[in-house]
Amino acid sequence: MAEQSTQRISAENNFMKTQTQSLARNRITSELDSIAHQRDVNMARQRYQRLEKEAAERQAASVAAPKKRKKPVL
Repeated sequence: MAEQSTQRISAENNFMKTQTQSLARNRITSELDSIAHQRDVNMARQRYQRLEKEAAERQAASVAAPKKRKKPVL
C-alpha cells in the first residue's frame, strides 16, 4: 500500500508537467499584457503632451502674428 502503482506515478508526473506548462504560459501572458498596458499608457501620455504642445503653438502663433493692413489705394 505504501508503494504507488507505476500507472498512478506516470499520471501524476504528466499532470505536474501539464500544470507547470500552464503556469508558465499564464505568467508569460500576464507579462505580455503588462507590457502592452504600459505601452498604451505611455502612448496616451505622449499623445496628450503632443496635443497640448500643438495647441500652445497655435495659440502663440495667433497672438504673435500681426494683422495685415490693406495698402491704401492711390
